Amino acid sequence: MVHVTSALCFSQRDFKGGFIGLHWFPSSSAAMASSQIRLKILPSVRCLFDKPVQLKVEGLPPHKQVELTSKLVDDRGAMFKASALFKADDTGLVDLCRAPSLGGSYSGVEPMGLFWAMAPETAHSKLLKKNVLSPTVVEIEALCGERGERLASETNERGYMTEGMKRVPVEEGQIRGVLFVPQGKGPFPGIVDLYTYGGRLTEPRASLLANKGFVVLALAYIGYKDLPKKPQKLDLEYFEEALTFLRKQPEVKGPGIGIISISHSGAVALAMASFLSGISATVCINGCSANVVIPLHYKDTVLPPLQPITENIKVTDSGILNVRNALPDPYLEKNRASLIPIERASCPFLFAVSEDDRNWNSSFFAEQAAATLRSHGKQHFEVVTYPKAGHFLEVPYMPHCPSGLHGAVGSEVAFGGEPKAHAEAQLDLWERVQEFFESHLRREDA
Repeated sequence: MVHVTSALCFSQRDFKGGFIGLHWFPSSSAAMASSQIRLKILPSVRCLFDKPVQLKVEGLPPHKQVELTSKLVDDRGAMFKASALFKADDTGLVDLCRAPSLGGSYSGVEPMGLFWAMAPETAHSKLLKKNVLSPTVVEIEALCGERGERLASETNERGYMTEGMKRVPVEEGQIRGVLFVPQGKGPFPGIVDLYTYGGRLTEPRASLLANKGFVVLALAYIGYKDLPKKPQKLDLEYFEEALTFLRKQPEVKGPGIGIISISHSGAVALAMASFLSGISATVCINGCSANVVIPLHYKDTVLPPLQPITENIKVTDSGILNVRNALPDPYLEKNRASLIPIERASCPFLFAVSEDDRNWNSSFFAEQAAATLRSHGKQHFEVVTYPKAGHFLEVPYMPHCPSGLHGAVGSEVAFGGEPKAHAEAQLDLWERVQEFFESHLRREDA
């Protein structure tokens, strides 16, 4: 079990520069008018998306209530917001690393609460970031607690690529994706990043992982560019071609490649590790241990999809679907043809599972996969479980997505999780993923 009980405020070494924005507005209150209200984002208004910042409001009257709000608009035009109410200390300061939220989107001392607690204005929306060449812009405002008038504002630009990183669109042979190459003298370990069935191609995780000193190929496999939106089958040869492509890049040190996956792509990653050579580490986040949705082919082998039991799909009180128990037990004899033969794999695995995953019972699938490995004498795996976290474990400070359109189901479904526990899980998992790849792709070869 993993419980993260505190949040990091900030680390000076994680950032460059120290520009602090300043806006102040006179209040109708005489006390406010005599003050200069300052909203500070430290150590800089610009940072990488996965880095924390420190928010402060200075110059308030002692013990004055102030509301802080956050807002962003994603690449689809969906708006996400959060708010929290604070009380200034004896010196007129509100420091989110020390001051508890007294109400709003979250409560208690949460230095990054205004980021991870953001929720969409339109229900069932998941934050979309298509273009990582531009930052995600978060607007922060300080409002008078009683009147709601704006006292100060500032903007946090949360980027994805460090200076000098290369972003290279890939359309070579059958392969479609984007390659991220870090700045500096290589070669670097290589990683293939796979996303969800309905996600097509996503770049934030791949680009942020590349900042850690990896060459990362964000690989699309459904509905991107000229790839079919509703393929009749998935050919593992496509993923084999991607591994070969990545391994041949001059910036990539071999021979082993890492894989990171989530949701539907978890089974794809397990199949790659089971059937293909040259894979040294595999991360499976809330995946299934059997093939799902569409047939998976590799040479003469065909893994049929595990068929859902529609009677097990429930409608929640809010009118959306709960599909957690839709998939049957793949370890029953009648379903074993869909199982990924993970016992064939030789690489280490990191299974990350959310106990409140409503997409499917990812805890059960990970435990059974681990049991299969163990029964075949393989001990190089780890299962990390996160209580009260939901399906989409993303990079740190990504807003929680409790429900949304399911690419395979075609309707809105519950994805589960509680915002605070989900945020803590994302922060913990991000560190574990980096350490896992460092250990198995960089240090072991060294």
